[in-house]
Amino acid sequence: MALQKNISLQPLNTFGINVKTKELAIIKDVAELKNILSNNLSPIYILGGGSNILFTKDFDGLILKNKLKGIQLINENNNEVYLKVASGEIWHEFVCYCIENNYCGIENLSLIPGSVGASPMQNIGAYGVEVKDFITEVEALHLKSLKTTHFSTNDCEFDYRSSIFKTKEKDNYFITAVTFKLNKQPNINTSYGAIQSELEAMGIRNPTIKDVSNAVINIRKSKLPDPKEIGNAGSFFKNPSVSNEKAISLKTNFPDIPNYPQSNGTTKIAAGWLIEQCGFKGKTYGNYGVHKNQALVLVNYGGAKGKDIYDLSSEIINAVNNKFGIELEREVNVI
Repeated sequence: MALQKNISLQPLNTFGINVKTKELAIIKDVAELKNILSNNLSPIYILGGGSNILFTKDFDGLILKNKLKGIQLINENNNEVYLKVASGEIWHEFVCYCIENNYCGIENLSLIPGSVGASPMQNIGAYGVEVKDFITEVEALHLKSLKTTHFSTNDCEFDYRSSIFKTKEKDNYFITAVTFKLNKQPNINTSYGAIQSELEAMGIRNPTIKDVSNAVINIRKSKLPDPKEIGNAGSFFKNPSVSNEKAISLKTNFPDIPNYPQSNGTTKIAAGWLIEQCGFKGKTYGNYGVHKNQALVLVNYGGAKGKDIYDLSSEIINAVNNKFGIELEREVNVI
């Protein structure tokens, strides 16, 4: 396959940042991927849905755009189904596929942008659900040895919005497929966030997984801008965790602070609230800024540079640290 040269990445990242890559390859099968890697000497970056990346400059290397497709039922019993899903599948489309087939568990993760391959890397989560609880295996190709490795759930070393693919093995593997174990009987989870109140507003008392998905979609659409209309990468920052002692101190000084005690002895704090208290919600800087409905979301209104948005994120990190003594961590990858 011929590599494309000097290509704009603007249509391939949801921030809509206009930078170029030296080379671009569209990956549609693993054999093609191996062939490209065997002849490549350039730096590599793997691009899925382009929804969790901020480009601050041109990329002097090879971008691999993941277009691997396919959903395969590999095993099932009376209670569970196992699906092997190619990493280039769009995450929300996969969630819709599961709902249509009454495969239960990931409906709370509806409308999360990105690809299936990014789901284990980020350990995506929302509304009381994390994808790690449904992954049984991650298949990945080592970028240098070109050997395929199968990572078990334990091998993946899942953590909050993280995995081994973001830590020890960062930039070493191309995830080719993910195997999920889903339930045939629903276990409806409406306890987190505004799902229950949204269902009540919809007039639904006994929700199906489709109802839960629709509620989540409604909530996300009300808070998060559509990348097709306003450039963004969803939540730009992780929700920080602090010690329980720190949480008690924060609640003394800020009684309204949203906080969620964890089983590991820490307390998770809502990053969006922290940012809003520092006055950034809805703040604009010409053609970029912070979204008016969700302080976690940084936006490109058109024509902004990646460095502008990165510098804004640094300003936010400093302000939150000065006010609350908490250092926010970027969830978005920065190139």
